[in-house]
Amino acid sequence: MSEKQAKIIYLSIGSNLGNRKKNIEKTKFKLYSKGINIIKSSNYYETLSWPNPNNPKFYNIILKVSSDLKILELFKICKQIETSLGRKKAPKNSPRTCDIDIIDYNQKITVNDINVPHPRMHLRNFVLIPLFEIEKNWRYPNSKRYIKNLIFSLSNSDIRSIKLV
Repeated sequence: MSEKQAKIIYLSIGSNLGNRKKNIEKTKFKLYSKGINIIKSSNYYETLSWPNPNNPKFYNIILKVSSDLKILELFKICKQIETSLGRKKAPKNSPRTCDIDIIDYNQKITVNDINVPHPRMHLRNFVLIPLFEIEKNWRYPNSKRYIKNLIFSLSNSDIRSIKLV
């Protein structure tokens, strides 16, 4: 595959500070303005903050995008967008205006020291359920399990605790 060939990428975008929906829409616009082609977007989902459910609830979406960016370039753009939307250095899992995770980068496993697929994505309802909404036959690169099987592996409380907004 030539380096400039477009890759299919899935991004998870979340926000639990400020106007959550507006933050995510701004993120989508900034990705698009950097030449990242948005193919599909899931609906918005609301979940409790993890690991502290007393923090504000998250809105999350999954985007299916295409880009010819190398993974490191994409990662840097995601970090720049998070910062431009007000994300500050804070302890892990702190509330934030914008969080962008690379869930899947062209079905590759760990590229250039950036963990893809995201190491805990297969355990997270706010990733799996919106991803299933837009890509019913997606397979987890690490185990080749279909997304439906990953969702069935979640606890009932995880499945019940996510809400379509």
